[in-house]
Amino acid sequence: MEEQQYKMRSKSRSNNNNHLCNLFEEEETSTAHNIPPPPPPCMISFKSQPPQIISYDHRHDNLLYSPTRSSTPLPPPSPDSPWTLSPHHTPSPSLLHHCIASLHRHDGIIFSIAAAKGLVFTGSESSRVRAWRQPDCTERGCFKSTSGEVRAILARGNMLFTSHKDRKVRVWNITAAPENFQAKKLTNLPRNRSIFKFPSGGSGRRRNNRHKDCISCMAYNHAEGLLYTGSYDRTVKVWRISDSRCVDSIAAHDDHINAVVVNQDDGCVFTCSSDGSVKIWRRVYGQSSHTLTMTLKFQPSPVNALAISPSPPNSCFLYSGSSDGFINFWEKEKMSGRYNHGGFLQGHRFSVLCLVAIEKLLFSGSEDTTIRVWRREEGSCFHECMAVLDAHRGPVKCLAATLEIEKVVVMGFLVYSSGLDQTFKVWRIKVLPPPEEEKSNHHHHHHRQRVEPIDTTHHDLKITEYEMSPVLSPSWVEKKLQGGDNTNPFH
Repeated sequence: MEEQQYKMRSKSRSNNNNHLCNLFEEEETSTAHNIPPPPPPCMISFKSQPPQIISYDHRHDNLLYSPTRSSTPLPPPSPDSPWTLSPHHTPSPSLLHHCIASLHRHDGIIFSIAAAKGLVFTGSESSRVRAWRQPDCTERGCFKSTSGEVRAILARGNMLFTSHKDRKVRVWNITAAPENFQAKKLTNLPRNRSIFKFPSGGSGRRRNNRHKDCISCMAYNHAEGLLYTGSYDRTVKVWRISDSRCVDSIAAHDDHINAVVVNQDDGCVFTCSSDGSVKIWRRVYGQSSHTLTMTLKFQPSPVNALAISPSPPNSCFLYSGSSDGFINFWEKEKMSGRYNHGGFLQGHRFSVLCLVAIEKLLFSGSEDTTIRVWRREEGSCFHECMAVLDAHRGPVKCLAATLEIEKVVVMGFLVYSSGLDQTFKVWRIKVLPPPEEEKSNHHHHHHRQRVEPIDTTHHDLKITEYEMSPVLSPSWVEKKLQGGDNTNPFH
């Protein structure tokens, strides 16, 4: 299995990772009052070479790279400070980060993370869902389903949605009082059929309501109260939570569906798949059905992750991470609503497995065991990599991020990550304002380094080669050589 290969690969890295947080293990019988305190924050070292920002000519299948920025080495951090300053010298604000907790439980691989109302939930192959208090990650409670591993988690208010090995979704009501944590199951999607009911003419429709393979992802439309579930059976199903009914089933892709997100501003639904495409769906006015409005396809490799970042007013950015190591992004036109391809973000050496966007920051987790922090410049398509977190000893499988707020003041960001090394980590991120002396040169430097649109109508485009082009995921390459084209190795 792929997970076993990554565990063997990670052993060779263990001697070089003394700078990571000390992992601490807890017994299965531990409760919230006897959990040991979190380990001290970790210091992290970085490569000195900053990443490149690129755009992509999809007609000629060639890469166009923006110029590199010069960088100078930073002085070593103070031994009295737990914070690490990003080594990337850019005209934008600097970034401080450090690991505040690193947890290891005997639950196997953590497949999903969700955060809501001061709690973080993790789902794993052990069938357990654990709830942790933000930000210190004290365990608040744990509940277990008899339906197998938890592949996806989605939190919305007091409701928690979990998908399981039996290809069903469980809906839970969460009560998290200071001294009491309870999880009460409300219903299943689809609902269990009563043993006292006889088959009827609608039995075929009921069979169509159930996914035929693993549910890999979920998204929720807040305004309409609709839950979207994507599956390896290549379909997306739409559930109305008020009556637990499936109102639409979409044959969305030609391969496994890996992610689904919803734009809360206009209700558009985005899906991505191992077939290499990203598709945009819109609900038909006055109906429950959905229609395909646009297909975005700029690479042949599987697309593993999606994230959406609002850009007021009336705009947003869509990001997709794929197995070729690139993150491509599209910007929504304010007037037409069309999504225009803006370029690629390059830096990860292997597959991009997960993405999360919050404010103007984008966090990407990769098979290369790192987390990259990207920042979008105000009012433009320009992106920069602000930090590289040497996060795990195996591929980073999932991410979640929240604002850290103290007394209605935003202090920074909390990022939660898990990898195939079976650890769960918490990172505190702070973005510092730029020095006063750099503000006067900010506009000029920004204009010089931005990625300009590509004119693909000319066939004599000059291609600039770059020595650090991304490396395809070894596991994905092996699958393709065996004939399994576009097969995601992390299913």
